[in-house]
Amino acid sequence: MTGRIVFAPDSFKGTASAAEAAGALAEGWRTVRPGDDLVLRPMADGGEGTLDAFAAAVPGAERIPVTVRGPDDRPVDAAWLRLPDGSALVELAGTSGLTLLDALRPLDAHTFGFGEAVASALDAGATRLLLAIGGSSSTDAGAGALAALGASFRDHEGREVVGGARGLAEVASVDVSSLRALPPGGASILCDVTNPLLGPSGAAAVFGPQKGASAAMVASMDVALARFAVLVPGGAALAQAPGAGAAGGTGFGLLAWGARMSGGAAAVAEAIGLAGAIEGADLVVTGEGRFDGQSASGKAPSEVVARADAAGVPVALVAGAIAAGTASFAASVSLTDLAGDVDAARGEPVRWLRAAGARLASSWT
Repeated sequence: MTGRIVFAPDSFKGTASAAEAAGALAEGWRTVRPGDDLVLRPMADGGEGTLDAFAAAVPGAERIPVTVRGPDDRPVDAAWLRLPDGSALVELAGTSGLTLLDALRPLDAHTFGFGEAVASALDAGATRLLLAIGGSSSTDAGAGALAALGASFRDHEGREVVGGARGLAEVASVDVSSLRALPPGGASILCDVTNPLLGPSGAAAVFGPQKGASAAMVASMDVALARFAVLVPGGAALAQAPGAGAAGGTGFGLLAWGARMSGGAAAVAEAIGLAGAIEGADLVVTGEGRFDGQSASGKAPSEVVARADAAGVPVALVAGAIAAGTASFAASVSLTDLAGDVDAARGEPVRWLRAAGARLASSWT
């Protein structure tokens, strides 16, 4: 018997894009079951690969190139996506993301380039903004992006502060009088986390170490974020909003601008027609680089599982590493287990993704 299999993984961050992962899994599956109908629907959750997912799924979408100041001040050739309805999708990972750094800069990386790309979209007449903010390299509370959009942050001497978390500690005054207006249709933040800006669940504590911050740096960054939040109009309340801590606090900065929070994975799923692709399928294969306790909180695999469950279709999981229970999946494969260790899996991700696809096909009935 032949089957209809949908491949809807997120990216395996830093090693394989969502499109590469879906293609490799399908190639591996096909070596075992060449007669099956394979449907590829690469997913994203507001982080790396979101722009690619929209570009592949939305007919008439157009990449608009833009050169911006990267998170370490070097120029970055990036792009934002013009959608047929006049909306613009801007992805932080491609302008101010962690993968753009040669060395981590926990105190000095910033989001200025992301703001420049947003400004470019506004200059081009975007009627609505979709802001995908996952994959940030910085903990600057979105101050860099807001500065690129017209806000001013000065120290006690009246001087513009430097970018990044280091600069936040020096901010004494905030002027948003020249901040650009939102487009007519507003701005939606595509975000996969619900962390507040401050505290043990906040931007510095949870995400700072991933960006190279030591324990001492995390403590000082949290203090700087708290001081900054009080200076931003309405910031004290916004600091506790779900998602304010996303992307090193960029969620907070965008909320202060007037943007609204929106589920990143849900938005991508709608754009790529995931529900329609799953309807009538025999199996859905999803995955990501690391499946852990946070994976159920709005990330791409959780969105895929929710839509597959609604359609009564079983789901298989493939992940670089699995650090949480998989009882809800029909099958699961860890690339680390296949390859023998983490370094081997990360060194040849496409090879092991193909192997994972073949293993799932061999065991599926």
